[in-house]
Amino acid sequence: MEHSSLHGLHHGARAAQDPPDWDAIYGGRPRWDIGRPQPAFLALAQGGAIAGRVLDVGCGTGEHVLMCASLGLDATGIDISAAAITAAEQKASERGLTARFLRRDVRGLAELGESFDTVLDSGLLVHVLGADKDRTAYLDGLRAILPPGGRYFVLCFRADQDATRARHLLVEEVLAFFADGWTVDSTDPVFLDSLVDSGGIPAWLVCLTRT
Repeated sequence: MEHSSLHGLHHGARAAQDPPDWDAIYGGRPRWDIGRPQPAFLALAQGGAIAGRVLDVGCGTGEHVLMCASLGLDATGIDISAAAITAAEQKASERGLTARFLRRDVRGLAELGESFDTVLDSGLLVHVLGADKDRTAYLDGLRAILPPGGRYFVLCFRADQDATRARHLLVEEVLAFFADGWTVDSTDPVFLDSLVDSGGIPAWLVCLTRT
């Protein structure tokens, strides 16, 4: 959806990752591009937790945006990959759904000049945690577009205490970034559906409210 030590990011080796080439990745079919919403986000939507104007940051090929559009919500997706945005727009056309997709860098959320009620993040967060300027720009942008009471739902790869895998996080690492200005509503271990990972990918579902 995206790594020096900061705010408790606990393995330096995990932090030192080169930025992915997202257009090359979406030129193929990444393992998380399953052709349907992730079950954890689908359950939130069906339970009414995802509401109002919705923004999906790092939307990829748009499954969560289209899920929201199918429920009658005003849904926007942004992604830095032109290939992903093109695929998302094609899906919307094929399914007869009205949704907006924009090619944008998530470090410039404030530049949208808009306000949203709900922000969805499936796999992006870890990619903006590394450099101070990236982290600050992203979190400042979230505060700019989410008014008090707005909801932020995060799915990120889950690490165990002794894990060393790149881009996998302890829940304490996630929460450290939202210590000020946010209420943590819940943190749940879940699994992400995957094209290639038998049994899914261990993940955290973190639900936050802007205060």
